[in-house]
Amino acid sequence: MSDDLYPKATRALADKRRTLAPDAEAAFRAFSEAAFREGVLTQKTKQLIAVAVAHATQCPYCIKGHVKAAARAGASAEEIMEAIWVTAEMRAGAAVAHSLIALDTLGDD
Repeated sequence: MSDDLYPKATRALADKRRTLAPDAEAAFRAFSEAAFREGVLTQKTKQLIAVAVAHATQCPYCIKGHVKAAARAGASAEEIMEAIWVTAEMRAGAAVAHSLIALDTLGDD
């Protein structure tokens, strides 16, 4: 990560974010904990989904955090990479699917 574009996630920055909007921070933290709590889906499955979504949204903080969390939840490097390849296919597939919009816009000309 480039320090110019993405600052290092530090305790000081997290504390500042919490100080500036404590209610929103607390609500987000509670939502996050609820979303990642083991339920019908296992922690490992939820973290593999998060790894895939982090790559789709291209959030470097999310990628690092969820790759680490997936590994802690028992995901292998191969499972993590497979989740990333599924993301790549979905992003490419979306471009192919959206080509129909371009073709429809062009019409029969």
